[in-house]
Amino acid sequence: MECRICKNKGLEIFLSLGKSPLANNFLSKEQLENKEETYPLELAFCNNCKLVQLTCIVPPELMFKNYVYVSSTSTTFKIHFTKMSEDISNSFKLNDKSLVVDVGSNDGLLLKGVQKFGVKTIGVEPATNIAEIAQKEGIETINDFFSRKVVNGVIEKKGNADVVTACNVFAHIDDIDEVIGNVKLLLKENGIFVIEVQYFVDTIEKMTFDNVYHEHISYYTLTSLNFFFKKHGMDIFNVQRVDSHGGSLRVFVKKTGGKHEINEEVKKIMDYEKSIDIEDLETYKKFANKVYEVKEKLISYIQDIKNQGESIAGYGAPAKSTTLLNFCNIGKDFIDYVVDDNPLKIGLYTPGAHIPVVSSEYLDEKTPDYVLILAWNFTHEILEKTKKYANQGVKFIIPLPEPKIV
Repeated sequence: MECRICKNKGLEIFLSLGKSPLANNFLSKEQLENKEETYPLELAFCNNCKLVQLTCIVPPELMFKNYVYVSSTSTTFKIHFTKMSEDISNSFKLNDKSLVVDVGSNDGLLLKGVQKFGVKTIGVEPATNIAEIAQKEGIETINDFFSRKVVNGVIEKKGNADVVTACNVFAHIDDIDEVIGNVKLLLKENGIFVIEVQYFVDTIEKMTFDNVYHEHISYYTLTSLNFFFKKHGMDIFNVQRVDSHGGSLRVFVKKTGGKHEINEEVKKIMDYEKSIDIEDLETYKKFANKVYEVKEKLISYIQDIKNQGESIAGYGAPAKSTTLLNFCNIGKDFIDYVVDDNPLKIGLYTPGAHIPVVSSEYLDEKTPDYVLILAWNFTHEILEKTKKYANQGVKFIIPLPEPKIV
């Protein structure tokens, strides 16, 4: 295989999480009878452009045409995207003459916030079921992948965009060169491209390795993003570290020569990455060793609880839980059920581990001794929601960055 960004063929594999099913392919009861496809889940490092990437690429149609992740399910994300839409609208003085296009727009949560400023919006979302939800919410959405044909259609109908956004989708795209060509075509001369990507520095520092799954093809640092955008005649002019998904980067990009001045935060984060040897393969090998240690510790915790005859439920069925449960071989022998607030997942079974997903009311019917918080990025929100169970003596296991019981 060759590097997605620079086409270097000398990639170094440093972490293997075994074979895993697709993270969001939850199963119906009937599907449990069928053979479930699994794919290698391993990370490789490019010593040229410094990008971390998966070695196995699954066709996007298998992952995104019918999708069960909905942004609006979480209160945390509602707040996050509402604030982001306000920040972008105010910072770049958007108005009723402006156009914002969101790539991978999901249920239209970000665009809904932008519309409050009178801004024209359009979403591009490949998942048919999710695009329909957005349309019902009054968010004009093109149900397709972000192709040249789609871009030409938007320009013809709406004109060029002041802002193109791509939140938690940039890392999902294999042919990233084609996408950035489409973004440049869609943007006005002084238009801006805003992306949010999980930040691999946070993955290393906070041990959030369950963020590795097949939808996430690339794992970015600012160093690798800088290499990529410069190659395409674009410059990063601002960057912010944000909390979503256990730590992400919000990156603001302009066409080279565009009017926005480069913020000192860009150099500051680039310098920080250099100081922690983000360009050195050894950094990634050390991270991999820690991942294997955390796995052993978590399995030991779970087995001790079961050996004492106590019951465990899971809380949250995000994509990352598929990685954690399958990598650690934690299945229905250990976890009785998983509760989730997303109606698209309730009544289904988790990929690979085949644990039933139920609504949170089930905690009243069959209260466990322990709850494993699988959606650890919402730990605060979950602990607030479940105070009454804690008061009844239920204990909570937080798996990462280091397993602990609260």
